Amino acid sequence: MSRLDTTFQRLRRQGRKALIPYATAGYPSVDITPALMHVLVEAGADIIELGVPFSDPSADGPTIQAASEYALRQGIGLPQVFDQVRRFRESDTDTPVVLMGYANPIERYDLLRQPGAFAVDAASAGVDGVLVVDYPPEVSGDLAVQLRRHGIDMIFLLAPTSTKRRIRQVAIHASGYVYCVSIKGVTGAKTLDMTQVRDTLARVRRHVRIPVGVGFGIRDACTAREVAQVADAVVIGSWLIESLANKPAAEALAAASDLIRDVRRQLDLDVPEPDHAFKPKHSKT
Repeated sequence: MSRLDTTFQRLRRQGRKALIPYATAGYPSVDITPALMHVLVEAGADIIELGVPFSDPSADGPTIQAASEYALRQGIGLPQVFDQVRRFRESDTDTPVVLMGYANPIERYDLLRQPGAFAVDAASAGVDGVLVVDYPPEVSGDLAVQLRRHGIDMIFLLAPTSTKRRIRQVAIHASGYVYCVSIKGVTGAKTLDMTQVRDTLARVRRHVRIPVGVGFGIRDACTAREVAQVADAVVIGSWLIESLANKPAAEALAAASDLIRDVRRQLDLDVPEPDHAFKPKHSKT
């Protein structure tokens, strides 16, 4: 059983929802990522989405674009991302790590090495899932096969505009969880509509049997809690990245911890005490 499956099963037994923070690899400083990942877990994160910096994103808003541009200027690419995951795995072998990014860096990685090198090296580093924004099911076959061969889940996006046909395609091919975009737009938007979220999830759940997470547009803990009442997981991205901006490492780590702890408290408000309440983990940094 994969780390993602194990995590969602544990949370389901506890009556809790997954908290999935997104961090851009190499931001806000080159070497901070492993420590940031540990801090997020200690604060209550269940799964880490690690963004692979890319110069021409199609789904990222200004905040994540700026973080990626910074990381790229510092020389962060897939080899460095894999190294960061390996360093995280030195003291955390339980928390699932999902790489989120675009097709170009993956295809170039294989081109410079050999076909399938990305999947091999991702598995070796300790990656559990991959979400490629511009790989819908109909063009992801080769990568999905390679990832599956190495025990890595292929995660797909769905949106309010997704048709029944696309939802059915994703239901067939996805594993780990499905990422539902809450809005018609890019990350960081401030126009989340809970009525639309509920409608999208209702349509998705008619076909998808694995956990469903919701991201994009979640910018406060109360909204995160509201989303968690209808989703299996809540993804926090731009809001978290903004909290790190223009801060030295210690302050950035503290800000990330405070934000995620606040969200975790909100998500667990309806969870019975004391058996299922979140208890912070001992520091691993």
